[in-house]
Amino acid sequence: MTTNSSTATHGRVRSPMTTNGPATRDSDTAHAAAHRPTANAPATNGGSTAGPARGARIALVGDRSPTVVSHTRVPLLLDALAHRDRIVLDAYWIPSEDAEDATAVHGFDAVWVLPGSPYRSEAGVLTAIRTAREEGIPFLGTCGGFQHALLEYARDVCGLTRVAHAENDPGADDFLIEPLACSLVGHEAAVTVEPGSLAQSLIGAERTVERYFCSYGPSRHLDTLRARGLRFSGHDQDGQVRIAELPGHPFFLATLFQPELSGDGSRPHPLIRALARAAVEHAARVRAE
Repeated sequence: MTTNSSTATHGRVRSPMTTNGPATRDSDTAHAAAHRPTANAPATNGGSTAGPARGARIALVGDRSPTVVSHTRVPLLLDALAHRDRIVLDAYWIPSEDAEDATAVHGFDAVWVLPGSPYRSEAGVLTAIRTAREEGIPFLGTCGGFQHALLEYARDVCGLTRVAHAENDPGADDFLIEPLACSLVGHEAAVTVEPGSLAQSLIGAERTVERYFCSYGPSRHLDTLRARGLRFSGHDQDGQVRIAELPGHPFFLATLFQPELSGDGSRPHPLIRALARAAVEHAARVRAE
């Protein structure tokens, strides 16, 4: 998937982005903070969960653009999590180039690599994923985030240092990620989820219908990734991998589909709610240390 934005920002998410120009620094729109619940704010809707709000910090890794629907959904999802789940995520966008610094996601309670590939810095995205994987930071990768999570694992864990993503390096000799035989841009499709997997426990079913906006997916070397510990827990009707997770990690999940596009954003997908809970648990562990 490509974006049309030439300007990325590194700032807090506080209000929806406009669609008539480059992304703005939401941290500069102070009025938007008034729309976020405080820790003691009471629930105001029957669909919300009673009790004090819980907080955590989340890094949104990617090249933010108002033309990428997933990016524009983020503020809606944050508000819904705060209202329905009493989880207030303090979210910061980290452009892929900034993520080249190995410390870029240090101090965050979760890392979410969002769609929007080709990223301006493949190396930055891979560095953020590696940090989350090695340091036990809850991680979610969707669409391009899924593709790059597999790429990072192949190179850094499996030693497949020459494998490439065809969108990033079309002249490479050995691909892990290649164009799909049939593009999934704008499609919905069924995913079969393995019983006993993290994904199945969160989705609550062994079959789900999900939304896509991608045209690349994994092709080769999957047996090697599986042998080195990565679990492929969701597949389409043709047996193609659609969900990956890492057993033994506090929360490491990647999907080729885009759970952030589920519904209208007012009811976050179970995988996004689970990431938020994992972030809160990580924050609590850090405070207790």
